[in-house]
Amino acid sequence: MVCAFSILSLHAEIKLPALFSDNMLLQQNMETPIWGWAEKNETITISTSWDAKSYEVKTDKQGQWKTNIQTPKAGGPFTITISNGSQTKTINNVLIGEVWLCSGQSNMEMPLKGFPGQPVKGGNEAIVRSQNKNIHFITVPRATVLEPKTDFEGQWEVASSKTTGNFSATAWYFGSLLQEVLQVPVGLIHVSYGGSNVEAWMNEEMLKDFDLALELPKTEADLKSNPNRVPTTLFNGMLSPIIGYGIKGAIWYQGESNYERPFQYKDLFKKMVTSWRALWNQGDFPFYFAQIAPFDYSRFHPNEYKPNCNSAYLREAQLKASTEIPNSGMAVLMDVGEEISIHPMDKEKGGNRLAYLALAKTYGIDGFEYESPTFRSMEILGSTVIVAFNNIPNGITSFWKDVKGFEIAGKDKVFYPAQVIVRTKSVKLSTPKVAEPVAVRYLFKNYAKAELFSTGGLPMSSFRTDDW
Repeated sequence: MVCAFSILSLHAEIKLPALFSDNMLLQQNMETPIWGWAEKNETITISTSWDAKSYEVKTDKQGQWKTNIQTPKAGGPFTITISNGSQTKTINNVLIGEVWLCSGQSNMEMPLKGFPGQPVKGGNEAIVRSQNKNIHFITVPRATVLEPKTDFEGQWEVASSKTTGNFSATAWYFGSLLQEVLQVPVGLIHVSYGGSNVEAWMNEEMLKDFDLALELPKTEADLKSNPNRVPTTLFNGMLSPIIGYGIKGAIWYQGESNYERPFQYKDLFKKMVTSWRALWNQGDFPFYFAQIAPFDYSRFHPNEYKPNCNSAYLREAQLKASTEIPNSGMAVLMDVGEEISIHPMDKEKGGNRLAYLALAKTYGIDGFEYESPTFRSMEILGSTVIVAFNNIPNGITSFWKDVKGFEIAGKDKVFYPAQVIVRTKSVKLSTPKVAEPVAVRYLFKNYAKAELFSTGGLPMSSFRTDDW
């Protein structure tokens, strides 16, 4: 009798995903999904304290249930109660506000306290100042598996010096600036894995039309070597459990692990974004991403010359993607790159610039610059070239430093350093070595430091006008 009762009690237990736990943060003004597990063909009642409303849903044959609940405008704390008649679970300290997914590889993963031996500039001070009951976050732990997972081990944390040190620095700076400006609670869902390529964050259906450098995994043995770079593994192990959770949008910092295959990246990335949006079923939610920072990638293969392993090609792919993916934007990081470290210390600039994009394009706040200058046009006047730019409402500046990063080529396709005259909204280029210019490049190298900025301090992306 005791054994039978224990088994029945176990089967009737309500189980909730890690996402639906104390301190959770829900997207405001939304019919947001909530789900869990219980006994099959059982009635589940969900009650929300903010409106004293109840919802009923039946579990399916596998014992899973899912429904939508209506959230109000930002506020809290609230409670959510889930009951099956014999058992009740209560989720406490629920806030309503703005929820963002934060994903990518190591530069998204890098915590405020830094990696061992690799600091985050100003990270310690940010941790000291991080006490904020209106910022909650949760991190999905690393997992590489063959089949999609439905849950993970983790919990929502309230921002404090005890919790923020281990949280993504880029995501923290992004979320804390949003919270400061919007004055509403902000929730951050962090899902990243250092060294991962974009293919690992896509499932088999997304990848079916691509000629992949790595084969899809079929057995556990296929996961042994570089599991974070095996297609589908991180989609299955880390993204799958959170798909469908109500979000406002996503930020992304990845690309370094695809630098050797830059010409495929744009289409892979576009496919990933389109597919994620379809799976979330929230329309074209905002998707803002960081362009990878300059770094000397030749350090990875010092004894082998690889002509296409110039990370400027990957930055170019990201720049093109930013113009082709609807409701997106790109934060340029040409001024934070470090020649000998792939992990720039300055994470605040990237997080803030991603926040600028969200504040302007998603929340409609204006009066500040939020997009970096980009190439607009090239006019050839004899032996000189006039290059004009977009996104410079108040002009461009080099902060009174010499600009040496432009190159000019003629029909022979040989590039020479250009003499540069910086004007208010354009540059004038020339070199005695090219009498008839046909193409221009700017900082189109593995490693280079930003030289031109908008007057708002946003650096110009590297670019080229040729397709050689």
